[in-house]
Amino acid sequence: MTGRHSGISLRTPVCDLLGCDVPILLAGMGGVSRWELAAAVANAGGYGMLGMVREDPDLIAAEVTALQAATDRRFAVNLIPAATEPGLLDAQISRCLDLGVPAFCFFWDVLPKIVARVKQAGCQVLHQVGTLEAASMAEDAGADVIIAQGVEAGGHVHGRSPAFALAEQILAQSNLPVIVSGGIATGEGLAAALAIGASGVQCGTAFLATRESFAHPYHKSRIVEATGDDTVLTDVFVLNWPKGAAVRVIANSVTDGLSGDYLGHDPDTLPREAIAWDDDQPRLRFSTDSPLRTTTGDLEAMALFAGRSAGRISDIPHAADRLGGMVAQAQHILDATLRNEPKDIP
Repeated sequence: MTGRHSGISLRTPVCDLLGCDVPILLAGMGGVSRWELAAAVANAGGYGMLGMVREDPDLIAAEVTALQAATDRRFAVNLIPAATEPGLLDAQISRCLDLGVPAFCFFWDVLPKIVARVKQAGCQVLHQVGTLEAASMAEDAGADVIIAQGVEAGGHVHGRSPAFALAEQILAQSNLPVIVSGGIATGEGLAAALAIGASGVQCGTAFLATRESFAHPYHKSRIVEATGDDTVLTDVFVLNWPKGAAVRVIANSVTDGLSGDYLGHDPDTLPREAIAWDDDQPRLRFSTDSPLRTTTGDLEAMALFAGRSAGRISDIPHAADRLGGMVAQAQHILDATLRNEPKDIP
């Protein structure tokens, strides 16, 4: 799938840089973006990413090896230094380098030494940012691609600017390819990103609600049922992360029990109470763990990550079908623009 069948090609220079056919990136969602989902997105022409925040290096090795066996496409491993103990982060990066991982995606704080380490090993670096300042720091550190994450995004949200507004600010000052992330689940969003000069889009919620995602079926069904207005920005799900790390989730009994501002929780003051389990691993109330295929317990009270794009998602298809629908819709819009026709959305 290349997007070349009609007047305007969806292929942008970032496709050549990353080795994909269409500029749709899978977000490196921790726990959710495992090898099966990354391979499905990559084999359909998009760019796959493994979400490996805080994971044991042995699990990373198993996931990378399985992904390499399932696709010959390039991919990235997403790591988050700010949420990872330094010794574990060092071991994660070392294992990835030993396995020949071609690219890394980093998020939250920009750490030039970490970027330099993987760049010196010959790897590409994608850096997700939430502010103009962080974009400048990532570019100065040597990043190859900037992912502009808007406040509409699901999961951890770094900034407070709308995705397209932030992307336009970064495009005005940066020479790097800029990817728009946050609130995008359709080809309409992809076409809009390309129209402002961005190089593509990154999607999380749209791919979480697919058959290959490692998310629990309950989480997927809640996304299908939700609207964008059913999501809230809160930092009550903060255990395992630095204080003040906000997330966008579907409102549940935990967020409904809050009064006033959803921000301002101190992880040191929150109780440690196991409400769910993955095998023998407890999952705590107020933690950043979301329910996975392997999770049992009180799933409703866990962090049900979802962006405002949830309102555009009405089914749980294969990832290739989700991506293919986005490509077809974006192509229709861009071709209609070329012909100066009304852009009726199919």
